[in-house]
Amino acid sequence: MSLKEILLSLLVVALLAACASMGTPDGGPYDEDPPVFVGGTPLPNATGVTDGKVVINFNENIRLENAFDKVVISPPQIEQPQIKYSGKHITVQLYDSLLPNTTYSIDFNDAIVDNNEGNPLENFAYVFSTGTTVDTLAVSGTVLNAEDLEPIKGIMVGLHSSMSDTAFTKKPFDRVSRTDSRGRFSIKGLAPGKYRVYALADANGNYFYDQKSETVAFMDTEVSPSAVRAMRADTIWRDSITVDTVRMVEYTRNLPDDIVLRAFKEPFYTQYLVKYPREEHTNFTLYFAAPNSELPRVEGLNFDATDAYILEPNTTMDTLRYWFKDTTVYYKDTLAVAVTYSVLDSLQQPVPRTDTLYISSKKSREAVIKAEAEKFEKEEKRFIKKARRLPGYDENNPPVYIPPTKELPIYTTASSLMDFNKEVEFSFKEPLASYDVSMIHLASVVDSTLTPIPFVFEPNSKSIRAYNLYAEWRPGEKYMLTIDSAAFKGLYGGVSKLYEQEMTYHELDDYAVLYLTIPHTGNDAVVQLMQGDKITSTARTEGNKCAFYFIKPGKYSLRLFMDRNGNDKWDTGSYEDNIQPEEVYYYPRMLDLRALFEYEQDD
Repeated sequence: MSLKEILLSLLVVALLAACASMGTPDGGPYDEDPPVFVGGTPLPNATGVTDGKVVINFNENIRLENAFDKVVISPPQIEQPQIKYSGKHITVQLYDSLLPNTTYSIDFNDAIVDNNEGNPLENFAYVFSTGTTVDTLAVSGTVLNAEDLEPIKGIMVGLHSSMSDTAFTKKPFDRVSRTDSRGRFSIKGLAPGKYRVYALADANGNYFYDQKSETVAFMDTEVSPSAVRAMRADTIWRDSITVDTVRMVEYTRNLPDDIVLRAFKEPFYTQYLVKYPREEHTNFTLYFAAPNSELPRVEGLNFDATDAYILEPNTTMDTLRYWFKDTTVYYKDTLAVAVTYSVLDSLQQPVPRTDTLYISSKKSREAVIKAEAEKFEKEEKRFIKKARRLPGYDENNPPVYIPPTKELPIYTTASSLMDFNKEVEFSFKEPLASYDVSMIHLASVVDSTLTPIPFVFEPNSKSIRAYNLYAEWRPGEKYMLTIDSAAFKGLYGGVSKLYEQEMTYHELDDYAVLYLTIPHTGNDAVVQLMQGDKITSTARTEGNKCAFYFIKPGKYSLRLFMDRNGNDKWDTGSYEDNIQPEEVYYYPRMLDLRALFEYEQDD
């Protein structure tokens, strides 16, 4: 063979090799189809079933995602069923004895997906009956959080055929479902009849309401499921964005399908003392797990507690701070205290409980005195060092160092630009021993001329360490607030310094005004003006009307609740007392409020 023939042969071999390896096959088009059910044992909708083992077959390998959370078996199973998958099969083993003449449904929701791409088989349920018929009725609806109307995902919804109020608290549900991410539920396999509907965040998995810490919802009336023939639009898509055909098709509509359950937690608590820190020698704080209806009794075991402290409670009396007035008491490193407060016994009746506490400070009194002495010595040395540099310094007769008076800081809401509907508030780190109103000066400022104006300075009812300053503020005007040195003296020796603040109040034209007419509310509604989750202002309706003034420009939403008991706050419900949570409503549109404008909404 000549060289030319050899080269030609090699070229042909190379071309054949190149043609054989032009690319790796991509496996065909991407699989977007969910698994397809092909059969099972017992057969779907089978009757007379006596075996609790169910095998379900599909056309391809599958897997289950979050089966514990997504798969719901009805009637509910007290003993946890076994749910397994392998290859193209799912096996469900029910360990509870099968009930006679009962329709069983295994609702997988979207837990079944194909093994490779994870395409879910939506709303797949397997149904069979131990009786002679399969019950096919269903009810559906939505579960919302009663306080903010947000949908609740994953909460159990159940039915009782018993009309007794105690069924929900004593017996497992007859049939159950679970809400999806939109709060939607559907309870299937129902026989004709009347049912009570409930929602339950079942913490202990017993399918009835026996813990008041569980979130619940209930309907005031029973439901009677039914089915009717109805029409609905069926859309056929040419591709993912193009509609091919929209046609009307007949289907079976199960009613009711618009149930709304408003879920809530009952006002239940177990009262106990959570902690009792003593951050400083001068005070300690008692933190309770829940509000107190009356103040606890505090008895000193190694000191006389009579008139020994000033009490600072919060509004619900679950946080109580005790400020000691007697130095012989707060100099003690450990205080022995007996605290008596009310708790509920097993019958939910109030009984007294006494806790003996040994309350120690973070630092011992000895350590505090040592630190103060070291600080004094360091500052004294610095003072003498500076004094030596001054003319006339006499080494034999050096000046005496006098430490500065302990400063009592003034915390205030006063600022250079004030909102017109805000008063000036003051607060202090410790209770005041005294204050002198004559050392507080308020003046209007016009062309640098100060004209004193009247004001009122008084304690704030919400805190013993807070005070308010009231005056007849005028829009657009400038004021000067001056507080002389030593106007405020703290309980532990602190003295305030000179304080000055120039303030200008916004013009009325800087705000918007909103008037609302809300039909059918009378004087019972509380309306909240909100930005995001923050409540910026609150108003109560009077004769179906309310108004918001001095609104800063911006976008707002409106929320309303029906204040049935007139306490100006949203109240939860009570199953035991058959009380639903107070109704909450949202205005469907955002409000874009601008300065200089008055808005009136009546739709």
